[in-house]
Amino acid sequence: MTKGVIAGGNIKVAFLGPAGTFSNAAVDRYFGEGDSFTRVSVGSIDDVFLEVEAGKVEFGLVPIENSTEGAVNNTQDCLIDTSLHIVGEVYLPIEHHLMVKGQLSLDRIKKVVSHKQSLAQCRLWLRSNLPHLPIEEVSSNAEAARQASDDETVAAIAGTMAAQNYQLRIVESGIQDRKNNTTRFLVLSRHRGTHSTGHDKTSILVYTENKPGALFRLLEPFDRFQVSLTRIETRPARDGFWSYVFFIDFEGHIDDEPVRQVFAELADRVIKIKNLGSYPRAQQHQTLL
Repeated sequence: MTKGVIAGGNIKVAFLGPAGTFSNAAVDRYFGEGDSFTRVSVGSIDDVFLEVEAGKVEFGLVPIENSTEGAVNNTQDCLIDTSLHIVGEVYLPIEHHLMVKGQLSLDRIKKVVSHKQSLAQCRLWLRSNLPHLPIEEVSSNAEAARQASDDETVAAIAGTMAAQNYQLRIVESGIQDRKNNTTRFLVLSRHRGTHSTGHDKTSILVYTENKPGALFRLLEPFDRFQVSLTRIETRPARDGFWSYVFFIDFEGHIDDEPVRQVFAELADRVIKIKNLGSYPRAQQHQTLL
């Protein structure tokens, strides 16, 4: 259920709330449904990190990338500064619905509200079907659903869980622009994850010198020792003018010999490496509950 990272007891898991968000659904997919653990809803991705770092909860779950919109920059920035470890991941197929209160018809809607990521993932549908309506960003999909439940002239874009929680009627299903829309979430802990399982992934941050050939020098050891990269992103390092940090995910565990060889080679090629964690790889093709 939890990929071996839970020792037992009534654990607490923080996620971006309120109840009914896709983060909430990802928590249930990874940790299981029911009352075997306590879900702690917080107001921002930063707050998820803070709750885990302060020891108020055992685990946190945050979105890291979407197959349509790419990396979640807020999460990446928090990973630069945090002392937490990644101990798991989960992929959640994302299906967006347009929902309203009661029997409200589309011609009576005065505005559409949702999280900025969801609005971006549905921009073509909105442009084609509701081009005249104002669009408003809110803190989460569940907050959008709450607003729609309070105002019959507001339509929300959110998931099935939000519609159920706020007793809204889905008037248009699957309005995301790409039907294979999926978000990857990370599970965070103050403690390191499991030992090598033979089916793992490792995430690192790498700081390099800003000079020609730096990226090649960084990537060459992965090719030489046949360690497969699954993701590479860049973000401003925030510690120098035009300085960048690379976010890299690759197959393998920090205890595996090929990965150890890569790390040994990188030690003399980069300024700094931060190991975010090694953890069991999740299946990317899962059916949405």
